[in-house]
Amino acid sequence: MKNMYTAEGKFNKHSIIEQYYPLVRRQAFNLKVKLPAGVDVDDLIQAGVEGLLSCVDRFDPDSGVAFSTYAHQRIRGAMIDELRSRDWLPRSVRRNGRELEQTIRKLEQRLGRPPEEREIATELNIELAEYHQLLLDTNNGLVLSYDEVVAETPGNETNDEEAEPEAQIGNAQLKQLLVEALDMLPEREKLVMTLYYQEELNLKEIGAVLDVTESRVSQLHSQAIKRIRSRVATD
Repeated sequence: MKNMYTAEGKFNKHSIIEQYYPLVRRQAFNLKVKLPAGVDVDDLIQAGVEGLLSCVDRFDPDSGVAFSTYAHQRIRGAMIDELRSRDWLPRSVRRNGRELEQTIRKLEQRLGRPPEEREIATELNIELAEYHQLLLDTNNGLVLSYDEVVAETPGNETNDEEAEPEAQIGNAQLKQLLVEALDMLPEREKLVMTLYYQEELNLKEIGAVLDVTESRVSQLHSQAIKRIRSRVATD
């Protein structure tokens, strides 16, 4: 990469920041559209720059991984770590989210299939409209929940190669459970997850694809996450 190294063969930090700053901004804004309005995009950018700089000290040229790939992971990981450190999701919302996951798990065990929305609402003894509002209320933190439970967290200090053998086995088993949990999702929720995390569309764009409102996409996303977490917690 042009000007990536100094004449002494060391990383040129100024050049790296200049070349990768557009990536930092792009990742920050992509993440921002999935978060509450109170999250400042400048804070995400600052965290991303710090993550980028940490690459200079941590990157191993002999690892077989391209610097660009490593930087991409560290930048996003630093932003996720910054958001987690704030713990901005209210305790009551977290508690309601856990209760909902437990209900979904119980129904799935009883029915032998993913429960429908109305069945979940009935089990919770609430109206369907109230259940939909519950999904919206508990959705604000789910981009972090997905990274914690489904994705391989980019900001994690320990990678699979560095982990103890027991930890590597545990990670492999967890990943397999997650793949199975994703595959068990109802088709529409599976599509939402694909568009949201793999295609990186925002809620409005996904709504246009599915011909539904943004709030409905948010509900489907929330419900999909809870199904996944309930299945992984069961095993």
